[in-house]
Amino acid sequence: MTVVVNSQNFETEVIKSEKPVIVDVFATWCGPCKQIEPIFDELSKELSGQYTFAKLNIDNDRDIAIQHSVSSIPTFLFIKGGEVVARETGYMSKEVLKDKLETIFK
Repeated sequence: MTVVVNSQNFETEVIKSEKPVIVDVFATWCGPCKQIEPIFDELSKELSGQYTFAKLNIDNDRDIAIQHSVSSIPTFLFIKGGEVVARETGYMSKEVLKDKLETIFK
């Protein structure tokens, strides 16, 4: 299951999360963002017990994107213990994204 995050719930859902979090920073007008959306949703269902999957619309919450130095979309922020431990930008296949999750959050 994917959680929609914004400035009101970002700290609670992401920073204070018990589980590692992957945040998909996207925009509705972004082609690559639309392409990876079903992949992100599939992984969120498959791996929901291990990780929290969150989506942040950059047009609605630009302040959070700026705070985390997001300059291109889609950007994936890998957050563990309230800290960004890695980031990836651009489209990836399901296998590549899953591998990155497992490698980064070991």
